[in-house]
Amino acid sequence: MSEVISPIGGTLANRQRPLDSFDSALTRADAPSLHVSDAVIADLEMLGNGAYSPLTGFMTQADYEPVVHRAELADGTCWTMPITLPVSVAEARGLSAADVVALRDQGGRFRGTLTVRDVFARNLRAEARKVYRTEDAEHPGVGALYGAGEILVGGDVEVVAGPMRDDVLTPAQTRAEFERRGWSTVVAFQTRNPIHRAHEYLTKVALEQVDGLLLHPLSGGTKDDDVPLETRVRCYQVLIAGYYPPARTLLSLFPATMRYAGPREAIYHGLVRRNYGCSHFIIGRDAAGVGTYYGTYDAQLLYDELGGVDRLGFTAVKFEHSFYCTACDSMASERTCPHGIDERLVLSGTKVRELLVRGDALPPQFTRPAVAEVLRESYRRGAKLAS
Repeated sequence: MSEVISPIGGTLANRQRPLDSFDSALTRADAPSLHVSDAVIADLEMLGNGAYSPLTGFMTQADYEPVVHRAELADGTCWTMPITLPVSVAEARGLSAADVVALRDQGGRFRGTLTVRDVFARNLRAEARKVYRTEDAEHPGVGALYGAGEILVGGDVEVVAGPMRDDVLTPAQTRAEFERRGWSTVVAFQTRNPIHRAHEYLTKVALEQVDGLLLHPLSGGTKDDDVPLETRVRCYQVLIAGYYPPARTLLSLFPATMRYAGPREAIYHGLVRRNYGCSHFIIGRDAAGVGTYYGTYDAQLLYDELGGVDRLGFTAVKFEHSFYCTACDSMASERTCPHGIDERLVLSGTKVRELLVRGDALPPQFTRPAVAEVLRESYRRGAKLAS
């Protein structure tokens, strides 16, 4: 039997319950309710399935403050991102400690309950500065933070258990699958972008060191100009079918929302993957970043500053910028390639989009032809829909 890495806190904090086990007074449409955003619903799903262990609900001020200022929970456990439930001033006035309120999505569907423990105000600019390293509202994560407001409610949640899905495995399910396959060491790879040759290169280098690879693309909310989820998943599927060993690779969606918080979010991604049973997590260049807000390898530096594997419990697999070198005639990085930038094939996201919009072929050194065809077809459909 394999021994999968323990979750944070030792056990998964599963908060899911069948719908029919909830008090019917809370599930009625006229029950005291909070209608929450899609981003909060994504966090609610992660709390429910244990991905946010040891958290059992949205953060109270006792946990929120040390997370913002020191990247740790009140008990000293490392945690880098606030997991919070914003409410309006009017909603806050109607909440008291020990109240149990229904949580509903924007369509009004009952998704679970919150037992109120705390209602408090946060300093939005302090959170932006500490977590996102900028107060600039043009940063997508900071803009979302400012838009959510300063009043938070904290407390334990109970979450309606959703239907079983083959494409979204819970932490308990990935752990069971790792054990079934005999994997003790597993490396996870996170991206919100379509997979290309550089990603393929670094995941395969990492796979040389461990038993298995979890390809875990983010399926929650992203920026409007990011490639649609359906396209990204199809890129993974065609690549896995032709270029990865199926017995050592697992594809599942990661239902979190992207925050674009750079170093803090990259570490959060690794911590959460530990709960999924992953002993290793790939941290490359510009991890979880956006624009020019972060240094290229700031996430790797933060991993070390926070104590590395001894404190965080997962091993960071660090990579420098990877590229195709025409002189080496292979994928490489600055650690392995002696040639200059003129020999490196590097395409910016803008250049890739320009080629796709024109219907031009992407170089096979940049992405596999099967993946390029998925992207081209996606852009062709988008152009037809826009016309």
